Parts: sequence; C-alpha cells; structure tokens
Amino acid sequence: MLLLNCKVVSFVSVSLLGPWGRCMGSECGPGGSQSRAVWCAHSEGWTTLHTNCQQSERPSNQQSCFRVCDWHKELYDWQLGAWNQCVPVSMRSVGMPRPAVCTRGEEGIQTREVGCVHKSDGVPTEDAICEYFEPKPRLEQACLIPCPRECVVSEFSPWTSCSKSCGMGLQNRLRWVLAPPLFGGSACPNLTEFHTCQPGPCEGEESLHSLRVGPWGPCMVSPIRQTRERTRNRQNRQGLKFWDLQVGYQTREVTCVHRSGNTAALSQCNQQTLPVTYQACVIPKDCEVTEWSDWSACSKECYDLNGRKGQRTRTRQVKQFPVGGGPECPELEESEPCYPQGEGIPPCIVYNWRTTEWSDCRVDVLLSQQDRRRSNQTGLCGGGVQTREVYCVQAPTETSSNLSSLKNKDGLRPVNSDLCLGVSPNTTQLCHIPCPVECEVSSWSAWGPCTFENCQDQSTKKGFKLRKRKIMNEPTGGTGNCPHLTEAIPCEEPSCYEWLLVKLEECVPDNDKVCGPGTQNPQVQCVNSDGEYVDRQLCRDAILPMPVLCEVPCPKDCVLSPWTSWSLCSNTCSGKNSEGKQTRSRSILAYNAGDGGGQCPNSSALQEVRNCNDHPCTVYHWQTGPWGQCIEDTSVPSANSSLSRTGAGVGTNEAFCSVGMQTRKVICVRVNVGQVPPKKCPESLRPETVRPCLLPCKRDCIVTPYSDWTPCPSSCQTGTKQSRKRIIIQLPANGGQDCPEVLFQEKECDASSFCPGYRWKTHKWRRCQLVPWTIRQDSPGAQEICGPGLQARAVSCKKLDGGPADVAACLKFAGPMPQLTQSCQLPCQDDCQLTTWSKFSSCAADCVGVRTRKRTLVGKSKKREQCKNTQMYPLSETQYCPCNKYNAQPVGNWSDCILPEGGRIEGLLGMKVQGDIKECGQGYRFQAMVCYDQDNRLVETSRCNSHGYIEEACIIPCPSDCKLSEWSNWSRCSKSCGSGVKVRSKWLREKPYNGGRPCPKLDHVNQVYEVVPCLSDCSQYVWVAEPWSVWKVSNVDLKENCGEGVQTRKVRCMQNTVDGPSEPVEDYLCDPEEMPLGARESKLPCPGDCVLTDWGPWSRCPLPCNVNSTRQRTRTSNTKGFKILTTLQCSNMKHLFFFQCFFVGKLWRRRTVIQASQGDGRPCSSQLEQWKPCPVKPCYSWRYSAWSPCKSEGARCGEGLRFRNVSCFVSDGSGKNPGSMVEEELCGDLEQTVDGDKQIILQESCTVPCPGECYLTEWAVWSLCQLSCISGDDLGFGSVQVRSRAVLAQEPENLLQCPEQEWEARPCTEGQCYEYKWMIGPWKGSSRQVWCQRSDGLNVTGGCPLTSEPVSDRSCDPACVKPRSYCTEAGVCGCEEGYTEVMTSDGVLDQCTVIPVLEIPTAGDSKADVKTIRALNPTEPTANLPGRSGRTWFLQPFGPDGKLKTWVYGVAAGAFVLLVFIQTRYFVHSINLLYSIHLFYHLFMLTHVSCFQLDCFTSFS
Repeated sequence: MLLLNCKVVSFVSVSLLGPWGRCMGSECGPGGSQSRAVWCAHSEGWTTLHTNCQQSERPSNQQSCFRVCDWHKELYDWQLGAWNQCVPVSMRSVGMPRPAVCTRGEEGIQTREVGCVHKSDGVPTEDAICEYFEPKPRLEQACLIPCPRECVVSEFSPWTSCSKSCGMGLQNRLRWVLAPPLFGGSACPNLTEFHTCQPGPCEGEESLHSLRVGPWGPCMVSPIRQTRERTRNRQNRQGLKFWDLQVGYQTREVTCVHRSGNTAALSQCNQQTLPVTYQACVIPKDCEVTEWSDWSACSKECYDLNGRKGQRTRTRQVKQFPVGGGPECPELEESEPCYPQGEGIPPCIVYNWRTTEWSDCRVDVLLSQQDRRRSNQTGLCGGGVQTREVYCVQAPTETSSNLSSLKNKDGLRPVNSDLCLGVSPNTTQLCHIPCPVECEVSSWSAWGPCTFENCQDQSTKKGFKLRKRKIMNEPTGGTGNCPHLTEAIPCEEPSCYEWLLVKLEECVPDNDKVCGPGTQNPQVQCVNSDGEYVDRQLCRDAILPMPVLCEVPCPKDCVLSPWTSWSLCSNTCSGKNSEGKQTRSRSILAYNAGDGGGQCPNSSALQEVRNCNDHPCTVYHWQTGPWGQCIEDTSVPSANSSLSRTGAGVGTNEAFCSVGMQTRKVICVRVNVGQVPPKKCPESLRPETVRPCLLPCKRDCIVTPYSDWTPCPSSCQTGTKQSRKRIIIQLPANGGQDCPEVLFQEKECDASSFCPGYRWKTHKWRRCQLVPWTIRQDSPGAQEICGPGLQARAVSCKKLDGGPADVAACLKFAGPMPQLTQSCQLPCQDDCQLTTWSKFSSCAADCVGVRTRKRTLVGKSKKREQCKNTQMYPLSETQYCPCNKYNAQPVGNWSDCILPEGGRIEGLLGMKVQGDIKECGQGYRFQAMVCYDQDNRLVETSRCNSHGYIEEACIIPCPSDCKLSEWSNWSRCSKSCGSGVKVRSKWLREKPYNGGRPCPKLDHVNQVYEVVPCLSDCSQYVWVAEPWSVWKVSNVDLKENCGEGVQTRKVRCMQNTVDGPSEPVEDYLCDPEEMPLGARESKLPCPGDCVLTDWGPWSRCPLPCNVNSTRQRTRTSNTKGFKILTTLQCSNMKHLFFFQCFFVGKLWRRRTVIQASQGDGRPCSSQLEQWKPCPVKPCYSWRYSAWSPCKSEGARCGEGLRFRNVSCFVSDGSGKNPGSMVEEELCGDLEQTVDGDKQIILQESCTVPCPGECYLTEWAVWSLCQLSCISGDDLGFGSVQVRSRAVLAQEPENLLQCPEQEWEARPCTEGQCYEYKWMIGPWKGSSRQVWCQRSDGLNVTGGCPLTSEPVSDRSCDPACVKPRSYCTEAGVCGCEEGYTEVMTSDGVLDQCTVIPVLEIPTAGDSKADVKTIRALNPTEPTANLPGRSGRTWFLQPFGPDGKLKTWVYGVAAGAFVLLVFIQTRYFVHSINLLYSIHLFYHLFMLTHVSCFQLDCFTSFS
C-alpha cells in the first residue's frame, strides 16, 4: 500500500518554472544567455524532490538570448499595426444582450498587432529587445460603435419653370443633401420631384431633333506621317530633350438626336453647317523619372546620441516631362533623419549655456510705479531683483578647472541659442541688500574717581572724572559711526590709585558679646584709574575706608533688614540750584518681643540720603567725524596679489590691490555748548585721526567676441539684413576700463551671394501643324492649307550669365515653366486678319479727356470689303480717362489704450527700471483708416492724406491702494493712577481698486487699533529721539506694511535734569501721547508686490493679404515664464467681426512677470499684452472670373467648353467680400497664382443637355461642417460635410433614362453639433403639419427619430357630425371641453351634453333644500352666494381607456338614496322632485353607455 501511494505522488508531481532572468553576455547582440529556476511541485502546490518528477520532461533552465545595449535603441522600434474594426462587447461576451434602442452608441473593443522590428528593413525580432527601452504598446482599446445616422436633406426648392414653352413639359423642384448617411443609416431619398406642365398648345410643327456633338477622342498620330514626324523631331531636338512632343489629331462624333433620346439621321437635323469633327492635339506622354540615386552623406558629421539628428537626401532626374495631359512627375527629392555611420566618427561639438555675472542687487526696480521716491536711492535696502544675460557658446574641447574664470570667458563666442539643448538658466532672481546695522551702546557707567590725565606725569595737578559706555553690537561700516564712548569732567585733587570696597565682612558685636552693637570691617583692593587691580602699596596715600557700624539683634530686639543698594544719582552733576542725591532704605522684619527688647526705629530712621555727583555740570568729550575717502598711499608699494580686507566692516568677495590712507576730523566738545579748545578734553583719550585702508582692484569691462554674422535667407528676398552681437560679461568698477558703446551690428545681405541666377529661355514657335489632310478631306468646306492647328516651341534653362543649366534648377528657382504649345490658325483666303490691340494712350490728367487703343488689318485683309466693316472688326476703342476721387473711412475696433512712450531710464544689463514707466494716466487708442477711390476700391491710405490711423485720448485708471485715516487721538488712560492702557485707532477711508494694495486686517467696523501702556505719574521724564535712519524696504518674508518703506529712529524715555536728559528709564514713565514717532512710512515697495518687465517691442504686422493667416496671443504665468500660445485660424472665426483678423492686422507687444505678488502685495496687472491696428493696405491678387455658360461649338447640345479669365483684383484681404477688378499693372509684381495654385486653368470641358434629355445638375456647394453629437456632446468621430447633384428632367417620356443622383462627403474641421426635433402646426380639421427642424432653424427631411413622430392626420369613421363633436387622436368621436358624450348602445356618439353640476346641501344651509342643477362652464368658477359654502362636483365618468369609471355606479346608487331622502322630507317641493328624477335618469343612462375618456376633478365653490 505504501508503494502504491509513492507511485501516485510521483505521478501527480509537475515541473514549475520561474521567469527568465536578465540576458547576460560579454558582447552586445545574439550570443547571450539567460537562466530560470525549475523545480518540482505536487499538484496541490507544495514543493517536492526533483526525483518525483519525470526527468525526461524536465524543461531547460537556460537558453540563448539577445543581449540588448543602449545603442540598439537606434536600430529597433515597435511597429504598430492599424486598429481593427470595432467589435461590440456583446459579441465577445456570451450572454450579454445587445441594447434594443440605440442612444449614444454601443461599446466595443478593437485590437491591433504590435511587434518589435528592425528599423532598416522591418524584419520582426524578439519583443524583449524593444521592451528593454519602453513597454509594449497596448494591443486593444475601447471604442464606440455609433448609432446609425440617416441621410438629412433640405427642403424642396420652388418649382422650376416649365421645360417647354408649349406642349407637355416637366417642372422640377430640387433639394440637397445636408448630412450623409453614417454608420449604416438609411439612404438618401430622391432629391428631385417632377410634375407635368402645359403652358399652351404649340403653333406649327414642334422641333423634335437636335444636333449633338460628342467628346473628343484620344489623340492619335497619323500612320502616314508617323515616320516623317519622328525624323523631323530627331533633327529639331533643341530644347525638347525632356519633352518628346508629337502633334497628332483627335476626332469627335456629331449625331442627330430625337427628343426621346434615340439617334436619328443627320438629315433630320436642319442645320446648314456641321461642327468641326477634328482638331490638332499633343500626343500624351507620362512623366518618366530615373531610379533614385544613392543616399547622400549624412549632414551630421559627428556622433551625438542625445542631440539632433542630421539629414540625408537622395534625388532622381526627369527623363520625360509630362505633355498632353499626362500624369505629373512625382517628388524628385526626399530626405530622412540620420546619424553618421562608420568608424572614427568624431564626437559632436557640445554647446552649453553661459551666463554673465549677476547685476548688482537693485531695490529701486521694485519701487512703486505711482509713488516713486528717488531722493535717496543709495540708502535703499531690503528685497530686490538682480538680472543677468544668458547666451549659448561652444564648449571647449578640453575642460579645465579655470573654465569659469573671466579670462576663459573672454574666448567664448556667442552662437545661436537654438544650438544649446535643455532649459536655459534663469535670467532674474530675488536678492537682498542687508540694511545698515546702527550702532547700539550701553548706558553710561557711574562717574569714576578723580584721576590724573597721565599718572606718569602728575606735575599738572589736572584731573578728570570719567564715565564710559560700551558698544553692544557690530554696526555696519565698523565702529567709526558710533557715538562717543567716554565723557570727562575736570576735578580737583586727582589721584591715580584708590581703595575699592569689595565687600563688608559680617557684623561683629563689640566686647565679644553675642548680640548688640558692633562693626563691619571693609575688604578693599587697590585699583588704578581704569579699575584694574594693582599692588596695594600704590594706595598708601589713599584714604582707607572706615569700618561700618552695625548691630546684631538680640533675641527680643527689633529685627531690621539690611540696607538696600544706593539708588541712581538724581542728577549727573551738581549746580547752584540742584545737587545729586542718593537714597537707600531698610524695613522692619520683626518687632521687639516684650520688655527688655530693643525698640524698632521710627520710619525716618528706615531711610538714608547722601549727596552724589557733587562735581560741576561741565562735561567734555571727543567728537569724531566720518572717515574720508581711501586715498592711495604712495609711500607703500602696491601688492601684486589680492589682499584680504583687514578693516572693520562687512565681509565681501571684493579683492584689494593696494594700501591707502583715511583721515577724519576730531574735536573737543562741551556738552550742550559745542566745540571748545582741545586742551579741555583728556589728551590721552583723543581718537586717531589717520588710519590705513585697502584700495579695491580696478575691474575692466569684459565682453565676449562678436558672434558670427547671422545667415542670410536662402531664398531670394530683398532688403534682408544680417547681424552679430557681443555680450557684456563683466561690468567695469573702481575706475576700470569702460565697456564699448557698440554691442550690436547689422548690415545688408548681399543678394548676389544667395540668389541663384536661373531663367527660362523660350525658343521660336514652330510652324502651325494642321490635322492631316486624309482626316480633313471628308469634312465639307475643308481646305488643305488653312484652318486651326497646333504649334510647339522649345524651352531651355539658362543661367543669368547665359550659360546652360539643368532644367531642374529652373523648376526650383525660376518659377513655372512657360507654355510649350499653343493653338494657331493658318488663315484661309476669306479670313480677316488683324494685329493685336495696342496699349491705351496716356491721359493728360485725371477726369479729363479720353484714351484710345488701336489695331490694324494686315495682308490681303486690307482689300476685302467684309474686313472693312468696323462694326464687326473695330479698329479702335475709346475710354474716358479715370476720375480718381478718394474718401477715408474708419474700420475695425479701437485698440488698447496705450500710454505715450519715453522717459525711461535704462538699467544695468538691459534691465528696465520699472518704476520709471507710467502704468496709468492719459494715453491714446488707435483705429485704422481705409481709403477708397470713386469706384469703392481699396487704395493706399496716403491717397486720402492719412497716415492710416485715427487717434483718440483715453484714460487708464491708476491703482488705488487701501487708504486709512490718520491715527485718532489717544484715549484717556484706563486707570487714574498706576499702570493702565491707552488706545488709538484708524478707520477705513477708501477701499482698494484697480489692483491697489489690499487693506490690513480690520475689525467688523473697519477699524484697526493700537494699544500702549500708560502710567498716571507726573514725574519729570521726557522723550528723547535719535536721528532718522536711512530708508528701508520691508523684508521679503514680512507680510505687514507690504510695499511700504520705513525710516526708523530710537525714542527713549529719559529722566529730565537741569542739565538736560540724563539716564534712560522705563518707557511707561513718559506720557505716551507725547511720544515722537519711531518710524515713518515711505512709498517703497517690497518683493511682495508684483513686478513686470518693460513692454517689449511692437511685433511686425502680419501679411494682410493672406486669407489663411492666424493671430497669436500669449500669456506668462508668474516667475516661471511659461508661455501659453493660442493660435486662431482667422478664416474660421465667423463670430468675430472679420476686420479684427484680416482687414486690420494687429501689432502686438508683450511683457512678462518678473516677480508674482506675494501675501498682501499689489497684484499683477491682467494686461500682459497690448495691440494696435496695422495700417490698412490694399491687397492685390490674381483671381478667376466666373465660368462662362457652356457652349457646344456648331451644335445645340453635347460636349462643349466653358471659359474664364484671370484678372487683377483688389480687396481688403478678409476673404469675405469679392473685391474689385483693377488694372493688371497693379498685380505686375505678383506671381500669377490663384489661391496658391500656379497651374492656371482658363477652360474646361462641359456638357450642354439636349432638349428632352434627363441630366444631373452641377455640384451644390459644400454643406456646413457637422459633428456626430448626442445632446450637444461630440462623440469624437470627427466632422464631415457633403455636396450633391440632383436629377433634372425635361420630358415625361424620358424619366426612365435619367441617371442616378450623386452625393459625396469629405472630412472637415471646426464642425458644429446640430440637434433635430419634430415641429407641429395647429390642427386644421383632421390634419396638421408635422416637420423636422434642425437646431439652427433649418427645416429638413431626416434626422428626427421616426419612433417619436407626432400624428399628422386624424380621421373617424363614421365622421363626427354631431354638434360640439370632433375627431380625437385615438380615431373616435369626442366632445369639446365642457361637454360630455352620450353614446348609443352600439358605441356611437349620440349627442354632446353639458357636464352636469351637483351642489350637495351642507349643515350650514338654512333652507336645506335642493338647489336647481344648472349647466355651468367648467372653466369658469361659480360665484358663491353670501353666507353659503359647499362643494361642487364636475362629473367626468370615463377613464383613459374609454371605459366607465367605478365611481359612476356608486354615484348612481347614492343618487337613488338621495331621492328617497328628498321625497320623504320635502314632499311639498314637487316640482324640484321632478327635476331630481330627471337627473337620476341621466345618471342611470351613464351606466349603460361608453364614451371617450374624461378626467374627474373637483372645484370648491
């Protein structure tokens, strides 16, 4: 049993495979190998031993593969097959039903084949190669199978006139196809309807036969002349190498046709002369070309996998040009992208972006454009903008570490920016100029002891007391701008050393007691005048501090706290009326404890006062002026290398090259007096007046070399220019060499250097060749040596110098080829021959006299009498001289309001100073003018003495910022004594508009508040304000006061003394209402405001005469400079006034956003572009005239010709109006093309229908472009337009011979969605009009769903003849509104009776009797009697199905009960009872009849 189980396990084990790994190998291409995992698993999924699986069936775990490398990307690619037909999902999914009604279409799936192939030959290969580079494209996609769309046709036209003037004829009316049948929709109906007409009987015999000419047959060569022609052509091949011209002949058939369409004998057609049946022609020859040449070398001669590809071309030559209407030649040149092939290909030159240095950070660029302050630009600081230029250069072949140095930059020549790949670096960035840090100093120290000015020299006996303060920060520009730090007071008895009390020792009671009075011994240290500890021996002459009396409290004594420190001196000095005082105090900690304890002192003993600052108020200090300019010190040699800055100040990258000297002024000043002699101040403290300084190196201007001259255009154009430029890399500084003034040069292009000189040379016309005599001799009146023929000439290509050139060169550069053949006429003996018309003679003046042109008879025609008939052959023509009168008219819309230009200040590196450009105020707007002559033809505006514009003043409103009121007065202090608060407020005066700065956050009553503390104390404290700082711009990160600069100053509260303010105190001690402003606003914006570039130059006017021209507009988003380009096809903008697109072209100028607004900054203007109209110029062009009527030469019907001319027209270029024909000289400079087609066709074959013939009309115009839509949504199947040809019949007998009507469709663009719906008219009797209407109001046939078509006819059998009856839509007779049907037993309407109205008595009825039942109009309410209330029922007994409603039976039974009730209680009213019985009879009858449905409703009366 165990063996059996083991056998089963091995039987159900299977081999499982892992995915193939990556292809590995040493070389690219085939020859690699890849592996995969193979293991044995039980059928239940768990892994088992390999021996349990059949080893013979084990799959391979290795295989060869194709190792893909990066360069294979250029060799292999996915090949995408076409999408197959859309298959409904219901057909792919079993059991899914297809929808019964199609609404939007049916969902489907379509598939395609996708495979990896070799690019060069398309050979399939492994998909894994292409999957290495990009995923395999999808193989299927969802699709939509649209609902069938039936054909839509227009309404019929009015009936045509009768095809005959007498007898029986036909009238036709036609319609045209508006939308073709799509997606299996129903076919188009007949486009023609006929009916017979008979204007009257014919007088005499009616003409039944007509002469008809057939089409010309193929051009053939006469066999007799074939050999002779070939010999002659070989002898006269000059210029005809590529045109093997053979003149042959062609014939046509002339038949007599009966009106029925049958052919009759020619004799039946009574016509004396028959049309010509032969003519000369050119034997058709197809274009023949050689095989393609080999591919040229790739235009790219270097290898760059990621760069642009090159181009390679191949050509073929023309062996035989097409003649005689043969097919045109194919393309003679083709090109394809390529990479150079082979070994040793050098790498391509690499081009990199380079940038100039950033310009200095400019804050003034961000200045408000309306509120400019230019007085102190040097002190501006805060957020700004700096710019640089970006240009493209050729990267050097050898990289070096000094590549970015200015010396290497000097060798980089700018090239075309298109050569640089990738995104160019930014040209602007935000920057920040640090605002100057003002010097901050500490408070004054206490006055020091009286010391000698110089302790080394004590002979003068002159002493000073000093006080000092320290610098608390690192001010901008060093400490030179700080206030003085030392003040001195003269004093008597100076000393250089004194004892300094360090501290008092503990109190020691006298007499070795434990408590009671005692002393505190001082700990002292000897110090000098600077406060430094010195040897104690130096203080031997100084007075040593005495011990201090103290007391140690006994257990029952009063306990006092230690003395506080002495307060600040009340005055800085002492005078006659004031002296300095200091106080200190102590407090009682515990009172005495009963008898025997020491008593506590009185309150006066708890405070002590002593004199201080008893020196006079005479204070001196040294005052320094600012350091002067650094001047080169010639006594110090210049350094060869750059020096680092050793002086104070802010670190900088600026290099220094030499040492200079700076000086400053130092004076002695007495406080509150002014300058005094220097001896008054301590000489030892005098500041230095001279110091060394570093001179920055000179920086010369560095510019790039000139770029190469821009190439001249390859086509022959006049007035073209080429230019070159150079770019400033480094601006000069510190007296360096200035930049050159000329950075841009241009010059005229040399026309001869790029205009190839080729021209067509036409040779002499050969003799006129007639149709062979063998063909003409059977024609009546034919003569052998005269009649129409054909002549040819040779055409060759020449260089301008007369040398021969290849014909292909002339085809490319010399315009269309001249005509090779033309019709000719060998005059017969009786023909009149005249010269061509001469030109008209010139006029002496406009509007005066006439002008003439002439021609003359030639040869024997001068002697023939019939040729002298001037009416048939006029020899002169006369015209009045033109009378030129001109009038000007405005046209088009007004342009944007444009401010006058000028007054700009050019910034560094081409940067515009934005604040100098006005953004609002008075400007001008422009409207174009056109000039017309007396024939209403467009001419140059100079004829009307106009420069092409009307100007009108306009106003651009200025932005208005949020305006707040001034601060209100401070409120009273919230507390009468002690600390409180005071409040003041601003309120909103004017909201911002036109893009002004927004308001700060206001409260619900539009106010903003400021709160300060206050103290109701009348001590002598005053506010002291320091000088104003420089202007500052708010920091980039700050949101408050955005756009406003500030000047600040420090305001301190100080104690007021006799000698002026002394020590600073807390601010709350001063009156806040008198506090000077610590900041004042200036109108300097911050980087939160929007900043725009200057307006760019005006664009060039587009060519006004191009109907297919476009107009473009751009907008730029914020600082990234992304441009969104919108291109509008003007010819499709039917909703716009067309002058905006063509008649008046537009000049555009644009600007971009340097910095978007941030936070509460002023928002950007929405106007980033402006336009004004181009001057209007007349557009001249060649145009076809209308086709002439079709004429069959010498016959009544059949094949004929129609002709047209090419004339010069002037128009406004809009394409909307046809323009006016003018003299051909005005189009003399234009190539003769019509709508861009160089092939001018002036005649074409046509058909003249024979009388009685049924034929097709000309093609109708193309219908409007229409999309496939549902409910206005495009289904995505594109748009289509259609045209059709209808059948016209002339004879009733020939209707069976009519051709089939035709229609054709084509795709189009700019389609519209149209909806179709049924429209109905009012009923007229038993019918009404029902028609289908398109959403644009056009009545059509087709398009509306047939399932929802309204009924157009209603008929009843038998007819509805009863009074007040009519035939309903259901086909049965019914009654009008307000009447009900009474039917016979067999269901036929018997009569229409008024609907009865029953008033049921209510409890409030005082009389409680049955009221008379009256016939009421159910559409009019019944007026209730006063005091009455009740309910009226209008009984409609039939439901929608025509059956009697259930309630009718109930009402009948209820009426019977009601009658019994009435009879019992109101017997006396017998007459009313009889009326009630009559009512019951009617209700009973209603239960036995059937009628048309009516509705039941109630009405309250």
